[in-house]
Amino acid sequence: MAIAEATTLDERKKLADKLFSRKRNVSFGIPAVILVYFVYIFFAFDIIGLAERARMDNAITLVSDSYSHKTHVTRDNRSGQFVVAIEGDKKGTYADGVTPDWVTIEDGDASVDLEDGYRVDFQNDTAVFTIPGYGQISATPGRRGVEIDLPDGDVPDWISLSNTRLAVTTPNGRFSMTRARTEVFRYFFGWELFFFTLDSPFHGKRPLEVAALAFSGEPVVEGKSNLAAMASDFWNNAMWRHGEVAWAIFETILMAFLGTVGAAIIALPLAFLSASNFAPTQAGRFGLRRLFDFLRGVDGLIWTIILARAFGPGPLTGSLAILLTDTGSFGKMFSEALENVDNKQIEGIRSTGAKPLQRYRFGVIPQVTPVLISQILYYLESNTRSATIIGAIVGGGIGLMLTQAIITQKDWEEVSYYIVLIILMVMAMDTISGWLRRKLIGRATH
Repeated sequence: MAIAEATTLDERKKLADKLFSRKRNVSFGIPAVILVYFVYIFFAFDIIGLAERARMDNAITLVSDSYSHKTHVTRDNRSGQFVVAIEGDKKGTYADGVTPDWVTIEDGDASVDLEDGYRVDFQNDTAVFTIPGYGQISATPGRRGVEIDLPDGDVPDWISLSNTRLAVTTPNGRFSMTRARTEVFRYFFGWELFFFTLDSPFHGKRPLEVAALAFSGEPVVEGKSNLAAMASDFWNNAMWRHGEVAWAIFETILMAFLGTVGAAIIALPLAFLSASNFAPTQAGRFGLRRLFDFLRGVDGLIWTIILARAFGPGPLTGSLAILLTDTGSFGKMFSEALENVDNKQIEGIRSTGAKPLQRYRFGVIPQVTPVLISQILYYLESNTRSATIIGAIVGGGIGLMLTQAIITQKDWEEVSYYIVLIILMVMAMDTISGWLRRKLIGRATH
């Protein structure tokens, strides 16, 4: 418009040059600002220092722990007692006199075969770790720490040693010794004892054997059918706690459902009072709008902390936190949907002599129902994820179990198990909400 309004050719050229110059500055200025911001982040977050502090060996161990399990062979250096346990858990401890075929314990001495020539031999108080291509590492606990004898030459990166501790990491297993105890870890692929623990009569059997026993007429456990005994051993698995995990998932979904549906029930009548075309007074509308801003302006995690302080931890506290936050969100969205309704339908209902409540019921609600249901289902799906985090704070649901597993930093395959279940739970909720949306609203037609 400015170029068209210019009277002379020179003025038009000057205006065109200004416009091109402005666009050029914007085109180069925005990328330059972004680049400066990234440079600031690089130094402000100390990316170089972070890279230097990164421990790739710990990262590799963490990743391997997520999809595999390890068997601990532990010797108490004070008593000389040996314990063989899966993941070092008491619930996964082998009975006295029973060991895996790669562990031999006899007369206070032991031998641990890690395959491919890797081997740990316990002789009296001394442990000798034989490593192909490197030699033998001899370690003995003493009063002042650990006495270590290594092959000549530089110490490799995969050996960590000090006066009080020796740690060796190899592809076939790990070894560590302190004054108090000596441990050998051997990794195996998969989540061991996931179905049956060591004390179950079905442990160690192949899948086909288990399938055959399930439909066998000869009971393995007295008083129970084999199928019932298998289901009981799986459901009451002491290490993986499948029954408790199933209840925790149900608790998480229930937390999200109660919070979302409760918020929708409260927000709908309030939305009528805050919509510009239905509000009885402007002052009341203004007050409700600010209330919605306040409720959704405070994050759900903050509401969780406040409510946990007031009512104590529990799933109900998490539900209330979701309810408060979503009441603010639903109130705003529902009121905006009400403000966009078609008044012609309302006038048509009015012409029949319908009362105000009947006009709302038959002239307004049918118009906004698809929008309301779509928003409620979306928030229900989203709150299923949020309930996991909220549960970790207020002490309920699968979020608490995930947090406990992370804090212990012992069984990362258990962390992986919970994460997989959370992903499956979210996928299931997405599928169910999509099915409900199609049933209640119908498929969009193009």
